[in-house]
Amino acid sequence: MTLTGASAAIFGCAGLTLSADETAFFRDADPWGFILFARNVDNPAQVKALVQDLRAAVGRDAPVLIDQEGGRVARLKAPHWRTWPWMSDLLARDIPEANIHVALRARFRLIAAELHDLGIDVNCMPMVDVIAPGADAIITTRALGADPGLVARRGALIAEALMEGGVLPVVKHVPGHGRALVDSHAELPRVNARLTQLREVDFTPFRALAHLPMMMTAHVIYAAIDADNCATHSARCIDAIRGDIGFHGLLMTDDLGMGALTGDFRHRAETSFTAGCDIGLHCSGNMREMVAVMTGTPRLTGPALSRARAAEHARCAPAPCDVDELTRRHAYLIGDAPDV
Repeated sequence: MTLTGASAAIFGCAGLTLSADETAFFRDADPWGFILFARNVDNPAQVKALVQDLRAAVGRDAPVLIDQEGGRVARLKAPHWRTWPWMSDLLARDIPEANIHVALRARFRLIAAELHDLGIDVNCMPMVDVIAPGADAIITTRALGADPGLVARRGALIAEALMEGGVLPVVKHVPGHGRALVDSHAELPRVNARLTQLREVDFTPFRALAHLPMMMTAHVIYAAIDADNCATHSARCIDAIRGDIGFHGLLMTDDLGMGALTGDFRHRAETSFTAGCDIGLHCSGNMREMVAVMTGTPRLTGPALSRARAAEHARCAPAPCDVDELTRRHAYLIGDAPDV
């Protein structure tokens, strides 16, 4: 008997509450999960209610995702949630690497506590793209560094901290966005590095984190692997992700609405699944676009369903933590407080 599951999609919604049309659409479409953006966030009580309503629409404990990196990319903002230094500013400080490690653990343990309190159980972090000279600021201001070994270690600490806080990490953007000279939100980057360079540098952090349950693809062309298609739409690139990098978990696309992709939304979705992605991510909450994505989206079956279930099962309750102590420790380690 063929196992079947939810639709292989993650969708956003338009505002602070679900409309009747959205509720009906999500009930029928039955996406595997949902994602929240700043447009969906006002205050803690409102976010908790929205998360509950999203899950009620599909009648199960669906994963709810967010991009809460802190710094430049933060969907939850003051006054209700903590504000963090941009990652580029943090890493530019003259502080020991050991301090950075402990500070990153504290930062993402605190972020996990905020997310878990709201019912959000998946965070699209760590971002382990290795910075190359000339890379676009959309990556360099958020990245964990230019040394693949350091990036791998820092990324592992972030993932561990999130999971300790009951939040599942999504590693991004595989197989590496750090050489892109343009922002894939607006246009399609092309990377002409040799395959040996990609394997020695860009792939390294992803290999180190290949045991984690979820990764997100990059809308980037890697000419040495596939000169015509970005990774999200390239069977050759996804073969490299599964083979060379060794990732066998749930592989989701970056947002299908980004400017790097062309064609209608059915085509964008279908091409992603044909290439080998497990889940299609659509973020805007635009109903017309979501309906079109659904025409090109299958139900989760076979290996994709097994990977989705494994990711769901990896969600766990948070370990206890002292929020005040973590806050003091983070400030002290990055030089923003005189003592602990």
